[in-house]
Amino acid sequence: MPPERMRLAVIIGSVRQNRFGLTVGKWFASEARQFGEFDVDVIDVADVKLPMRMPDFGQEPGPEEAAVLAEVTPRLAEADAFVVVTPEYNHSFPAALKNLIDWRYMEWRAKPVGFVSYGGIAGGLRAVEQLRLVFAELHAVTVRDTVSFHGGANLFESDGVPKDPEGCGTAAKVMLNHLLWWASALREARAKHPYRS
Repeated sequence: MPPERMRLAVIIGSVRQNRFGLTVGKWFASEARQFGEFDVDVIDVADVKLPMRMPDFGQEPGPEEAAVLAEVTPRLAEADAFVVVTPEYNHSFPAALKNLIDWRYMEWRAKPVGFVSYGGIAGGLRAVEQLRLVFAELHAVTVRDTVSFHGGANLFESDGVPKDPEGCGTAAKVMLNHLLWWASALREARAKHPYRS
């Protein structure tokens, strides 16, 4: 029987009104589907209505939070790899993105994470560097190569297509190849030896 296809969750991290993140996220999800090795699930943080206030340790979330978690948790758990699409806010990443990350723990462990960033001169890379620290604490593996858009919306046409599709498309393929390698290796490792921290 052929192995089950790898599952990639693309997480759009911005919740700002009129955010550019949707354009970047849709572009990358299309690239990932064309890559052909992943089943792609797009998780928009703006649609995940988790409060900033969490229950105390050992306590169950309230009914509203439990309903949201019941929808998003299986999607995170089933993913073999993640790509986080993030802007840079004040040299860091959006609070809403961190909130989603913090509400879950086991779902991230022993899985690879890639990054697509955008915004300004730095292209969101300072947000990426900080997210690497967060995911290391969660026992996830971040891949080295990223896709970054230095200048954000200025690099895209009005229809959401990058003005230089070859450059960013090549960067996306490099990252997707590395994610596929790590996702395959870590899925096999988790099956043979359940990960413990």
